[in-house]
Amino acid sequence: MEATEAKFMGNGVEKPVSRDDLIHFIRSVVSSNEKQQETDPFYVLDMGAIRSLVNTWFHNLPMVQPFYAVKCNPNPAFLKEMAALGTGFDCASLAEMETILSLGVSPDRIVFANTCKPESHIKYAAKVGVNLTTFDSKCELEKIKRCHPKCALLIRIKVPETSDATFKFGSKFGALPDEIVPLLRAAQAAKLQVNGVSFHIGSRASNFHAFEDAIQVAKTTFNTAARLGLPKMHVLNIGGGFTSGPKFTEASSAVKVALQKYFPNEPPNEGLKIMAEPGRFFANSSFTLATSIIGKRIRSGVREHSIKLRLRSLSRLRSRCRGCGRCGRYVTHNG
Repeated sequence: MEATEAKFMGNGVEKPVSRDDLIHFIRSVVSSNEKQQETDPFYVLDMGAIRSLVNTWFHNLPMVQPFYAVKCNPNPAFLKEMAALGTGFDCASLAEMETILSLGVSPDRIVFANTCKPESHIKYAAKVGVNLTTFDSKCELEKIKRCHPKCALLIRIKVPETSDATFKFGSKFGALPDEIVPLLRAAQAAKLQVNGVSFHIGSRASNFHAFEDAIQVAKTTFNTAARLGLPKMHVLNIGGGFTSGPKFTEASSAVKVALQKYFPNEPPNEGLKIMAEPGRFFANSSFTLATSIIGKRIRSGVREHSIKLRLRSLSRLRSRCRGCGRCGRYVTHNG
C-alpha cells in the first residue's frame, strides 16, 4: 500500500503531542476518511516527538553523533525532519544513499554501514562522495580497493553478546577476535585507510552493561592497530540498541562510564569522533498506527486483536506495533 501525501498541522513545538490531542487528530482524520469512503489504516507522525527525541539524545550523549539507521523507517517526512535537525544517516544500500542525498544532505553525513556491499553500490558511493564505510572480511577489502580505494574504513567487530537483545547480529556481522589482526594487516597491505572501529550490541537490548564489554573490545582493537603500525584510529562507532524512555537514560549512562574507562584521554575535541546508529530510538514513539480492530479473542490468557494492515491481508497483533513504516499511509502531526 503506497503512502499518501503527508498532512501537516500545528505550530512546530519541540515536545510530543499530548495523548488527548493525538486522539483528537486521529478522529479528525478518520472523520475525513469516512466522508471520502476511505477505510485504510494510517500512521500519524508526530514531528514534535522527533524534535524532543533529538534533544534528549544530545542532552544525554552530547559527545556521540547519531547517524539514523534509514532501514528502520524510511518515511520521507520523517527523514526530512531528521536531516533538518542535523543528524547523520546510516545507509545500507545505494537506494538509501540516493534517498538521503535527495534531501540535500551532505555526503559526509552518511556512513555506508554495510559489511557486504555490491560493487555497483560501492562505485556509487565513490561517485557521490560517501567516503566512510564498514568491513569485516578480506573479500570486502578487495571490493573497496577496486571500487573506492580512497574510502575511509571502520572495521566491524563482533562483541560479546551480553545485551540480552531481541535481535542479535553476531552470527552475521563483525570480525571475530582471531580475524582482526589478519584483516588489519590486509587493509595495511592494500594501502586502505582504517579510521576506526564499529560494533552493534543488538537491537532492543536490555542489559546496557554490554556497552562496556563492547567498548573494551573496541579499545583493544585500537591498541592492536597501533601495535601493527597503522595510523592512529580516531573513529568509534557504538552502533544501535537504544530505545527511548527510561531505558535510554540507563544506556547513555553505561556508554559514558565505558568511554571514560577505556578512552579517558581522548575527548571528542582532541580528535576522537564517536558516532552511533540508532534506529528504533527515533522511529518507535514518533509514529502511532491508527486502524480498525476487526476481531478479538483471548488465547492462553493473551488478548489478541485482528486488524487490517495491508490491502486484502489481515494481521493479528500481540504487542504494540513499532512503526516500521512498511504498511499503511501517513499523516503528519506537526504540533
